Amino acid sequence: MTVKEFNEKYEKYLSKGHYGLAINDQKVIEFLDREFEELTKVEGFSYSQIKLKFNSARVYCEPRTVDTFRLENEIEKLLTENC
Repeated sequence: MTVKEFNEKYEKYLSKGHYGLAINDQKVIEFLDREFEELTKVEGFSYSQIKLKFNSARVYCEPRTVDTFRLENEIEKLLTENC
């Protein structure tokens, strides 16, 4: 799956005016696809950006009960493994 395909698959949950996933790494995309299968079951779930900022992963989503810290750490771990 590509970044474009991921964002199209989860377009229903993408906050209007935002670009969604912007990390073009197959392991990250596969990880997030698995995570989103569960996250999309959470009442009120939406996401706006998943990106690298100053070489750190950033995940912006609602509701605030979503453990974005865990997602960010796992993304960084997957990207480090690729080096």
